[in-house]
Amino acid sequence: MLKHGILNPNVLELLGRFRHTNTLVIADRGFPSWPKVPTIDLSLTDDIPTVAQVLEALLPACKIGGAFMAREFTAKNPAKAVKTAEQLLRAHGIKLRYEKHADFKMRVPGCIGLIRTADTIPYRNIILESA
Repeated sequence: MLKHGILNPNVLELLGRFRHTNTLVIADRGFPSWPKVPTIDLSLTDDIPTVAQVLEALLPACKIGGAFMAREFTAKNPAKAVKTAEQLLRAHGIKLRYEKHADFKMRVPGCIGLIRTADTIPYRNIILESA
């Protein structure tokens, strides 16, 4: 029986398929559904869990080569939320690239999976690329 680390069997299965250059999405609660992208819904109540909490749990388990977020995240949210995301990625040596939200969403169909959170911060979605 697992006692620590990631305990959710669906998340563990997704991470088992997350190989070199594969991508996966960690999304806020308002992110649209993508019928052909397997989705794991972790939402419980407002902000439980958040994108940052899920990201923090996943980073020690994966080797991430890069990350993508929508530029609108920086424009429509408090500087503290933006700084938190950037610092978390930087602490793990992950390069973050911002792009238009429309371009970000074009990446989603190529992702191996999507983890939906209950995050209420708009545009906090992130796509991780395996190293």
